Amino acid sequence: MSKIIVGMSTCGISAGARDTFHKLEELLQTSGTDSELTFTGCIGMCYREPLVEVADDNGRFIYGDVDTERAAAIFEKHVQGGEVQEEWVAYSIDKDGNLGGDEKAFMEPQERIVLRNCGIINPERIDDYLAQGGYEATRKALLEITPEQILTTMKDSGLRGRGGAGFPTGLKWSFAAGYANDTKYVVCNADEGDPGAFMDRAVLEGDPHAVLEGMLICGRAIGASFGYIYCRAEYPLAIKRLEIAIAAARENGYLGDNILGSGFNFDVTIKEGAGAFVCGEETALFASIEGQRGMPRIRPPFPAEAGVWQKPTNNNNVETYANVPWIIVNGGGSYKKFGTAKSPGTKVFALTGMIVKGGLAEVSMGTPIKKILYDIGGGIKDGGTYKAVQMGGPSGGCIPASIQDTPVDFEHIPATGAIMGSGGMVFMDDTTCMVDMARFFLDFTQEESCGKCTFCRIGTLRMLEVLERITEGKGQESDLDLLLDLGERIKEASLCGLGQGAPNPVLSTIRYYRDEYEAHINEQRCPAVSCGLLVSYNISAENCTGCTICARNCPVDCISGAAKELHIIDQEKCVKCGKCITSCNFNAVHKA
Repeated sequence: MSKIIVGMSTCGISAGARDTFHKLEELLQTSGTDSELTFTGCIGMCYREPLVEVADDNGRFIYGDVDTERAAAIFEKHVQGGEVQEEWVAYSIDKDGNLGGDEKAFMEPQERIVLRNCGIINPERIDDYLAQGGYEATRKALLEITPEQILTTMKDSGLRGRGGAGFPTGLKWSFAAGYANDTKYVVCNADEGDPGAFMDRAVLEGDPHAVLEGMLICGRAIGASFGYIYCRAEYPLAIKRLEIAIAAARENGYLGDNILGSGFNFDVTIKEGAGAFVCGEETALFASIEGQRGMPRIRPPFPAEAGVWQKPTNNNNVETYANVPWIIVNGGGSYKKFGTAKSPGTKVFALTGMIVKGGLAEVSMGTPIKKILYDIGGGIKDGGTYKAVQMGGPSGGCIPASIQDTPVDFEHIPATGAIMGSGGMVFMDDTTCMVDMARFFLDFTQEESCGKCTFCRIGTLRMLEVLERITEGKGQESDLDLLLDLGERIKEASLCGLGQGAPNPVLSTIRYYRDEYEAHINEQRCPAVSCGLLVSYNISAENCTGCTICARNCPVDCISGAAKELHIIDQEKCVKCGKCITSCNFNAVHKA
């Protein structure tokens, strides 16, 4: 009997996986074929969704780009006929463990600890999680070792927080454990707000029990009996699967009172966030949990002493907790076999932007950017020239192609002026204007500022005004010094990570791409031919056929010329909307 598994995470559903699933469901019902149909979370190959796996005695065969028509053909030829359709196989593992498929290069270099069950289990069935060794770490933590031994194991592993700061997890837990209080809390930050980041969402959608188990073990280690998962409301599927997982864990005795007869009580609830980026900062997140406006608090006291409801609290992100069960079962020493001496383990990255293979990848810490881009991500789209990668989201920075051999870890990335962040990697080609990119991210953080700090509230606005002026060709020679001065002051004077990191995209792009800023200011020219007000549209005499389509589509009638003759654009009347380029069928219009 074969098993059919459809990738039904947000990325899969948005690509049409629900229709594919229903088609397979219909075929099974009408044919009477003795096969099981189920679904799973994100496999990682988001660029090949919808994905359908057929698992049989010969191995696992994951098909890519499976619409309803292809699903019918796979069902007939593989599920019923036993004939693998090799031309559609994205990735496969045969019965002898050999890897194959078009996307072997994407999957083979990965080391999957956090994503160990994603794409394997049905996230809405606790039995699937248990079959993969789920809750064995809980059994060990509650019945075989002491809270002190849990802390020792976590310290030995060297796991550092995967939310961005990279603080040693075991040490952080020990701080909360050290404060005596009848009430303590475990908080999971699932408020993933960086543009281009979707690691936490994929884990919650694909393996929610791993996160619950990690939180439970943390609770045991620090003496907490209750946990909050703060998840942004824009993640409805993640929340749904979390709710199912929490209910199943309670029903099976892994949450609630006297878990596994150990005398330990622990339960979890979900708090939906309203989408405020600043609530990714832990003290603002705590305020939101308490029903207050999400604004950061002055520290000290630190959360380990006074967090949620002023009680000792430990806060980590989704990926950090998802590592914990694996570490408890396999030991801290096993975790250190991955990564580097100072940055052990693995890291999940969301690969987005101008990359061929956008999706999720989990690699050992210390993997060079170049390897992630080319060996896993397939390089830049359409054969473009790699220019930079933005890491750390709006609080991160740009790393140029000239230093693409930089290892991705907590030591080397900050030295470039960027930060690890939660794991978003936005790749850019040479059509990206670095000045406009910095303006985009600063606009985001300026809008998301809670307004508590003057330097963040007003300083980012002043920086944004300067950047907008530069992208419009109205920059002044003194603007670069002003941006650098404002940036450093905002970093030093802001209370939380949002303000402290807001200038990073600007500071890093000035550091590596100062010539682009100078071209905008001194020559009123955008080298990437991207900034609208600095771009001119022209019609090539070689390619223009005089078809008149561009003139007929121009909204301001700035294009003139007789039929079958060269057309001309009046630069003074042109509003630079780009309609002439999109409407031309002969590649005659170009930007300069």
